[in-house]
Amino acid sequence: MNIPFVDLKRQYKAYKKEIDAQIREVIASSAFIMGEKIRELEQRLAEFTGTKYAAGCSSGTDALVLALAALDLRPGDEVITTPFSFIATSEAIAFLKAKPVFVDIDAQTFNIDPDKIPAAITDRTRGIIAVDLFGQCADYDAINAIARDHNLFVIEDAAQSFGARYKGRPACSLATVACTSFFPAKPLGCFGDGGMVFTDNEKLYTIIASLRAHGMGTDKYNHVRIGFNARLDTLQAGILLAKFNHFKNEIKQRNAAARYYTKYLDGCVTTPVLLEQNVSVFAQYSILAKDRDKLQQHLKGKGIPTAVHYPQPLHTQTAFSYLGYKKGDFPVAEQTCNSILALPMHAHLTRGEQDHIIKAIKSFYKR
Repeated sequence: MNIPFVDLKRQYKAYKKEIDAQIREVIASSAFIMGEKIRELEQRLAEFTGTKYAAGCSSGTDALVLALAALDLRPGDEVITTPFSFIATSEAIAFLKAKPVFVDIDAQTFNIDPDKIPAAITDRTRGIIAVDLFGQCADYDAINAIARDHNLFVIEDAAQSFGARYKGRPACSLATVACTSFFPAKPLGCFGDGGMVFTDNEKLYTIIASLRAHGMGTDKYNHVRIGFNARLDTLQAGILLAKFNHFKNEIKQRNAAARYYTKYLDGCVTTPVLLEQNVSVFAQYSILAKDRDKLQQHLKGKGIPTAVHYPQPLHTQTAFSYLGYKKGDFPVAEQTCNSILALPMHAHLTRGEQDHIIKAIKSFYKR
């Protein structure tokens, strides 16, 4: 049995008529850039997240850059974030010539540990970016309280958590600004790159909408600021609209698959800890495993793909060597990198496929 890690072909077949119809409509309209479907998608997703404003953009990374630029991040400013994440979060900070400042993660959720944030605050600190890793929201009540005490902005990096909930509130509504990604493998993914920025702040939204289109003002050739090209294209918006019709059901299917994994793997490996206050979208189902690399090879031999998210923490990456961090600075993140392993996870995963994966993992540890 060969099992896809994320089965986008199976998903496309399930929604083919709706997706193809959306694509045909965009082609027929020829409104490929900032067409009406962009506004429709923004309106629907703002309503879904309970935010006032949503601005589609070209990627989750550009969403972060847009948010930071709109918040007027300057060279030399510091932004606190996690060392255990994809590089995009910290990369966006560094791209604007500001300084990423890392603090360690919570050992259970893998999200940034709020208790460690205050010690990292200096007179140069401007904000905090929390990453909702693997589909579970960070502890925003604690993070926002710290931010209020120190007059800092908070950005919710919801690239992996669109559709999740924290204490009954939707992801993307939990901070000053929120950013998500529509990379194809995300819980809600398009057929290329795409992203969106959410906020309740009208001024920030106006700046973000301008920045994504070359700093445009009210007229096409009236530029009120220096911006760049970070627009979401209309074809991707149409694809997302078709998929969004099934999104709530896919969240239920992902959670059902996660519960099944946990029921039969708990005690064999360390299964994900989902806090009672949270609803995850399980962008990944990540276990902590002894002899992780050997297990990964064993599963590969059984036709089971896996992924390591992430094999190396950001503070030890060559790109951030100038920050002066060293191995041992963030022990929880480093330890997690050595044992984390993501199993196949998507809404169309079958019980038969999960049984094959579970059996293969158990057989490895019985040897």
